[in-house]
Amino acid sequence: MKPSRVLSKLRRNEVVSMATLWAVPHWKIVEMMGLTGFDCLWLEYEHSSFSREQMSQMILAARATDLDVMVRVPRGPYNEVIKPLEAGATGLLWPHCTGAADAHEFVRMARFAPLGWRGMGGSVDNRYGSVPLADYVAHANTEIFLAVMIERKEAVEEADAIAAIDGLDILYIGPSDLSQSYGVLGQTDHPLIVAAAERVASACGKHGKHWGISSRPHARWHALGSRLFVVGDEMNTLMHGFRRMLEEFEAEVGP
Repeated sequence: MKPSRVLSKLRRNEVVSMATLWAVPHWKIVEMMGLTGFDCLWLEYEHSSFSREQMSQMILAARATDLDVMVRVPRGPYNEVIKPLEAGATGLLWPHCTGAADAHEFVRMARFAPLGWRGMGGSVDNRYGSVPLADYVAHANTEIFLAVMIERKEAVEEADAIAAIDGLDILYIGPSDLSQSYGVLGQTDHPLIVAAAERVASACGKHGKHWGISSRPHARWHALGSRLFVVGDEMNTLMHGFRRMLEEFEAEVGP
């Protein structure tokens, strides 16, 4: 079993580049992302409409191109947490973390003992049962990364306690929803959001955890210690490409 590309880079304090997919669920797009050289695919399962089978196909395409996969799972039952892992996902992202108790329960669902109570199963992730059980559990507990979304102000207030949780690797800030929570909708560069990011960064530094944020400019957050960045997504890439093609055509021959 391969080590996580994301964790390997984070352990060396290197930047992780991510591409997001959530509107066009096709393995060929995932393969393109992997061949381009991204480190990780953020597979959006909270807001998307794609099926579990489509998710599994995209994870396989990512694995074939040495692309880590982080699935943002919907808030829901235990089975929603483990299904992407058994399909071969390298990491999970838990949305709308409400605080330390919530983050701790997420870790318990996603980790094997002694860190959690994830059930024994697996398919793709343990090479269809061909990996010895002890090796499978050890690999899952060390090379699968777990992240929680910090997108509520109550989670920011508990950032220190969240970052202290064993088995949790990443705190990831969602500035749009966080701006909603602070009552400054859409103002992702508002001083309240910047202060929240600084508080999360401080907590992660204290407890040896990693953090990221979906906001630009990347250089600003990199200087603050973020090492995970979403570079783009397939939806905006396709829309931008189509607009550019049409604009170039109309510039040449007229509308």
